[in-house]
Amino acid sequence: MFKRIIFPLFLLFPLAIFSQTIQLDSCQKKAREHYPLLKRYDLIAKTAEYTLSNANKAYLPQFSILAKATYQSDVTAIPEALGQVLSQLSGQPFSLPALSKDQYQAVVEVDQLVWDGGMVNAQKEAVKASSEAEKQKLEVDLYALKERVNNLYFGIMLIKEQLKLNRILQDELANNYNRMEAYLKNGVVQSSDLDAVKVEQINAMQSETDLRSTLKSYCQMLSIFTGMKVDENTALEKPLLPVFEGNLENRRPELSLLDAQKNLLESQRKTILAGNLPKIGLFVQGGYGRPGLNFFDNRFTPFYIAGVRLSWNFGGLYTQKNDLAKIDINRKEVETQKETFLFNNSLLTTQQQNEIDKLTETMKNDDAIIALRSNIKKAAESKLENGVIVVSDLLREINAENLARQTRSLHEIQLYMAAYQLKNTINN
Repeated sequence: MFKRIIFPLFLLFPLAIFSQTIQLDSCQKKAREHYPLLKRYDLIAKTAEYTLSNANKAYLPQFSILAKATYQSDVTAIPEALGQVLSQLSGQPFSLPALSKDQYQAVVEVDQLVWDGGMVNAQKEAVKASSEAEKQKLEVDLYALKERVNNLYFGIMLIKEQLKLNRILQDELANNYNRMEAYLKNGVVQSSDLDAVKVEQINAMQSETDLRSTLKSYCQMLSIFTGMKVDENTALEKPLLPVFEGNLENRRPELSLLDAQKNLLESQRKTILAGNLPKIGLFVQGGYGRPGLNFFDNRFTPFYIAGVRLSWNFGGLYTQKNDLAKIDINRKEVETQKETFLFNNSLLTTQQQNEIDKLTETMKNDDAIIALRSNIKKAAESKLENGVIVVSDLLREINAENLARQTRSLHEIQLYMAAYQLKNTINN
């Protein structure tokens, strides 16, 4: 007895798994998280972090070591005539030790940047602006996933609704087939009428097969995008229909990308200007060699030099005007792209809003059409029973009612798709 109880419960367990319900928002979120391109966020952030770290190190003391050994064909010496004059003036013989033609020197230098014209800050701003532009470009690519997920989600909803209507149609045809069999026994219809109904049943079953094949394909694609298990048994929750009121503010990531590109161009302009300014730094040199700072001392001696260094490269000034002009052209190009995007987006928004209005008005008449078609079908069934019409007339009315129901479902899904397309167009 115990085993008989446990076994049915075990069979019911998979049903709980298969009856899971998913939402559109969760599908969009999972698709974003599952998309391989998302990994670039960390790569962009790490690259910017390392580059900024390198830029900050420009203000750290810079060490350099120089060592050399040379042999000279000649060395510095006092002219003989000058030596005689100095001997006469001093009253003593004057002489200097001869310098060696082989000379040696090792120098350690420490440089400390004091002012660079704002070059390091400009480079840091350029790194941040470039990183932000890369992130916004990535955001644009990821945003495109929403529309693809929406199309799959609503496509599955539409197919499921069509399958539901197909089942209703098959049940309707089965009932009429059974009724025709009774009519055949009473001589109201002929056997060919039964064949006509059978043909419609086969057509309905073929449509079901096609719909299930398409549904399987859509579910597989949504599973790949989201990383979730989605199959025919997965229930899709119908999302709330977006309501748009007043002025529709555009929040598309493309606009953020264009703004980021403008900021990048501005940082490049600052970098050009800062690169053509003078640089001031402190330096200390410590060395050991023969000779040292005293050229007339032929011994190995230590020495040091400390001071302030000013450097100014004027070469960049020759091209600064043209470089800034190119930056300005690129900025105007970005502004033109923004204007073009907003213009096209506005046209698309108007078109989609009109589509929503049209479908809303259309759906108001769908229920009335279904009710009328249902009455006409019932009247046709009564007429057939009384021998007023033939079976083909009844089948035509059955198909007309089914088509009206399908049209209503199609219009409803189209309304949802149009609303979410508009939502996606303006990112509102």
